[in-house]
Amino acid sequence: MSTKVVVTGVGATTPAGGDVPSTWKGMLDGRSYGGKLTEEEFSLLPSRIAARAAVEPAEVMKRVEARKLDRFEQFALIASREAWQDAGLYEAEVPGERIAVSVASGIGGVISLLTAWDMLKEKGPRHVTPFMIPMIMPNGGAAWVGLEFGAQAAVQTPVAACASGNEAIRHGVELIRAGKADVALVGGAEAAIHPLPLAAFGAMMAVSRRNDDPEHASRPFDKGRDGFLLGEGAGMLVLENEETARARGARIYCEVAGTGASGDAHHIVAPHPEGRGNAAAMREALKDSQLTPQDIVHINAHATSTPVGDIAENVGIRAVFGEHASKIVVTAPKGGIGHLLGAAGAVESIATILALHHRVVPPTVNLEEQDEQIDLDVAVKPRELPATGQLAAINNSFGFGGHNLVIAFRTV
Repeated sequence: MSTKVVVTGVGATTPAGGDVPSTWKGMLDGRSYGGKLTEEEFSLLPSRIAARAAVEPAEVMKRVEARKLDRFEQFALIASREAWQDAGLYEAEVPGERIAVSVASGIGGVISLLTAWDMLKEKGPRHVTPFMIPMIMPNGGAAWVGLEFGAQAAVQTPVAACASGNEAIRHGVELIRAGKADVALVGGAEAAIHPLPLAAFGAMMAVSRRNDDPEHASRPFDKGRDGFLLGEGAGMLVLENEETARARGARIYCEVAGTGASGDAHHIVAPHPEGRGNAAAMREALKDSQLTPQDIVHINAHATSTPVGDIAENVGIRAVFGEHASKIVVTAPKGGIGHLLGAAGAVESIATILALHHRVVPPTVNLEEQDEQIDLDVAVKPRELPATGQLAAINNSFGFGGHNLVIAFRTV
C-alpha cells in the first residue's frame, strides 16, 4: 500500500503517571512503580504485589460518568482524550465516517464482573447495576471511545492476550491503508488487579513472588527474574493518513512503517523455545516496512521478566538480526511499570515512538545481573540515539495463545 500512516497524538495513564509526559519522565528516571497490595482480600495470595495506576481514573472523570464504566473503560477514555487533544483534533473537523476506533483489552471488565457476582450473592439481583453488561464486555472500552469521538468508520476490539494493544494498532494501520478511515484512535486498556486474576497467574507461576520487595520484583533479562509484576492502565495513539495530517498542519511524531503478526502454534501459554513465532512477526514487520535488519537502531522488547519468555525473545531477535543485534539498543519498560497485559503493547509503542522522537531510549529497571543466555545490548541507563538521520525501531508484543504482534516505527 502506498498510503503512509503517521502518529499525530499519544495518550496514556500508567503506574508511572496519569498522562504521557509524566509516564515518559518516569520511564527515563528509571524508577520502579511496584507496590504491596495491603488489602485483606489479597492477604492469602502467593503474589501480593502489583503496579497500580499513578492516578485514580475516577478522580479525573465526572462521578456520574465514572459510575457507568469499568475501570479499564475509564482508563481507555482518559488516555483517548489526551491523545485526541495531543493530535489537535478537538479543533479539527473530521467526519465521523472517516474516524475509526480500535481499543484492545486482554481481559475486559473483570473487576466489575467479580464485584457484581459478590453483590448478587450477598444482596440479590436488585443490586446489580443496569450498566453491568456494558461494563464487563471486552468491547466496552472501544464502544465508549467510539461514542465519545463519533467514530463511524469502524469500532473494533482485538483480544490477543498481552499482544492485544499492538494488534489494535495494526487494525488502525490497515483501515487507513485501505482507505476506509483517515483517522484511527487505537490502543489498549487493562484493569485486572483483583485477587482472582492474581491467584490464577500465581497458580501458573507467571507472576513474581517478591512480596517483601515489590520495587525489585519485575526484572526483565535479569538472572534473578521470577515472573512478571501485574500493572494497569491504558495507552492510546492517534493514527492518520499522512496526507490528511499534513493538510491540517498536524505535528507528526513518526511514521508507523509496518506491522507483523504470527502464531506460535506451540503451547497455550509458553512461547516457542526457538523463538520461531516472534521471529516470524519481526521479519514480517520489516518486510512490510521495507526496512532491513540493519536499519533498526532500537527494540522495545516484550520481556515480561519470566524465565522462559525473555530467553525465547532473545533467541528470536538473534535469529532475525544476526550480528547486528549487538548494535541495537534494547529496553524493557516492564521493569518499571509492570505488565499491563492488553494495554502493554500500546503503552510500549508510545515509549518506542517517544524514543525515536526525542532520540533517547529509557533504561531497563532492575537489570542488575544480565542472564548469560541474553546476549543483547540492554540499556540500564538512558541511551542517546543518533542525533541526525532517519531512525527506525520496533516494538514487540507477545501473548498467551502464541500471539505475536510487532510494530515498526520510522522517523519522518
